Amino acid sequence: MQKPILISICVSILLILGAFWFSSRTPSAYNGSAVSIVDGKQIIDISAKGGYSPRVVLARAGIPSVLRVSTRGTFDCSSSLVIPKLQYQKFLSPTGTEEIPISPEQAQGTMQGLCSMGMYNFQIRFQ
Repeated sequence: MQKPILISICVSILLILGAFWFSSRTPSAYNGSAVSIVDGKQIIDISAKGGYSPRVVLARAGIPSVLRVSTRGTFDCSSSLVIPKLQYQKFLSPTGTEEIPISPEQAQGTMQGLCSMGMYNFQIRFQ
C-alpha cells in the first residue's frame, strides 16, 4: 500500500515540475506576416484554435491598430477571448474573423490576450 502512494507522489511532482518548466519558457517574438499597415492602420493577425498563434507579436506603438482574431472550426477555450487592457471579453464565432479596434493610446507597452480560463494566451508588444 505504501509503494503505490509513493509512486503517485513522485509522478505528481514530476508533472508539476514539468508544467512550471514549460510555462516559464519565454516564447520568441514573431514579427512576420502577423503585422501589416494598410491605409495608416496597423493590422495585427492572430488565429485562435487550440491556443493562439503567434503567441508573441511585435508591433509599432502609438498608431491606430486593429487586432484581427481568426477562428476556423474553433470550439475550445480559445474561442472565449479576454483582453484586460481593452476591457474586452467575448465568445468568438467558431469560424470567422473578429476585428477589435485599438486606439493609439491603447497601443502602448504589452497587451495580453487570453482565454477565459487562462490556459491559452498571447502578447502584443508595442514598441
